[in-house]
Amino acid sequence: MPDSRPQPPPPSSPSSPSSFFGPTGPEPLLLCGARLTDGRTVDVRLGGGRIEAVGTAGSLAPDPARGGGTRVDLAGHLLLPAPAEPHSHADTALSADADGPVSYDPQDVRRRATEAALLQLGHGATALRAHVRVDDVTGLGALTAVLQVEHALRGLTELTTAAMPRVLTGAAGADGLAMLRDAVKMGASVVGGCPDLDPDPTGYVEAVLEVAAEHGVPVDLHTDTADPARLARLAAMAGGLRPGVTLSPCGGLGRLSAEAASRTADQLAAAGVTVVCLPQGGCGSVDRRGTAPVRLLRSAGVRVVAGSGALRDVSNPVGRGDPLEAAYLLASRHGLSPEDAYDAVSTSARAALGLPEVRVEAGFPAELLAVRGDRLPAALSLAYSRIVVHRGRVVTRTSAVREYCGPTTAPPAEPGRGLPRQGRGETL
Repeated sequence: MPDSRPQPPPPSSPSSPSSFFGPTGPEPLLLCGARLTDGRTVDVRLGGGRIEAVGTAGSLAPDPARGGGTRVDLAGHLLLPAPAEPHSHADTALSADADGPVSYDPQDVRRRATEAALLQLGHGATALRAHVRVDDVTGLGALTAVLQVEHALRGLTELTTAAMPRVLTGAAGADGLAMLRDAVKMGASVVGGCPDLDPDPTGYVEAVLEVAAEHGVPVDLHTDTADPARLARLAAMAGGLRPGVTLSPCGGLGRLSAEAASRTADQLAAAGVTVVCLPQGGCGSVDRRGTAPVRLLRSAGVRVVAGSGALRDVSNPVGRGDPLEAAYLLASRHGLSPEDAYDAVSTSARAALGLPEVRVEAGFPAELLAVRGDRLPAALSLAYSRIVVHRGRVVTRTSAVREYCGPTTAPPAEPGRGLPRQGRGETL
């Protein structure tokens, strides 16, 4: 049976279908006839990993001084800043069907992490933060495997890792603290973890903040936030840390009284803490009941972004890892506008990861997602066909066409009026 798992696209050649993917180096790329969220239809020229020019449809041409470049027809597509994935678990992804406990054998982790990153890239996420366990069970083997995937996929997607120790306090925590420092030296670019699992949650947070301050890296903690007093202490400790502190999934805030939740949201906003909610379902590290109160947090001034959480592991066997589904749920279940919902998985998510802003304007990074459709609500509703641009080149394409058979009993169709073929503007 052919292997249906996602694979990196092959090098392009003018004589093969893979030439759709455009240049593999600095050659410019011209995206033609794309629709923007403000209703304009434009051409967008990319070069050197950035957007060089945006003009009305038909006004731009490939630069002849650089060999002309490649054209991609985006008629019928909405062009957006690419999403970013702030909360994934590369070491356990795609393990739900495994017999017995999850394997942390480095070879198994590499295979699953690679497939997961490519799946999420196909959804549109050109940057991902992967949380990886480092403890007395897995050691540093899973982290080493994910760091190898990070290197192997460079140029296709931007993968970074957050090291997650289990216990950091008391006699049992000494080894975990040493392992966390080793993880950062190896290349983990974020210090993470789950204070809820430590006998001394406050001491755990203090240890994580200390290591982060030593190395100048951000902090990303898993916590349910059901204890407002503990969260107030965390916010007070985190307020002065740069480059910043992120908490997820914070579902416990939704179970607090309105007064306590509002007070806690104000404390998080004052401390500059980012909250990553997981509308598609939680992950195995914390209590998975409920979702963070998105509107309450946003009204208090907290930066709220959305992540995927578990991708088909034991804590969510049907997790899709799709940022557009997360945005859809924020709009349909949490009352955000489509624009604010998409911002939570794109612009705000990129900011939470410390990445530069993306706009479909000249000078900005060429990190883009084209979705078939002409308006954002429709794109979030039926985002089947997608074209993903990373560092100025098309890195993956998903094409879906729905066809309908003819009715069994019906009068003859009018000339030229057959049943629709979805997504192509054609009839059967």
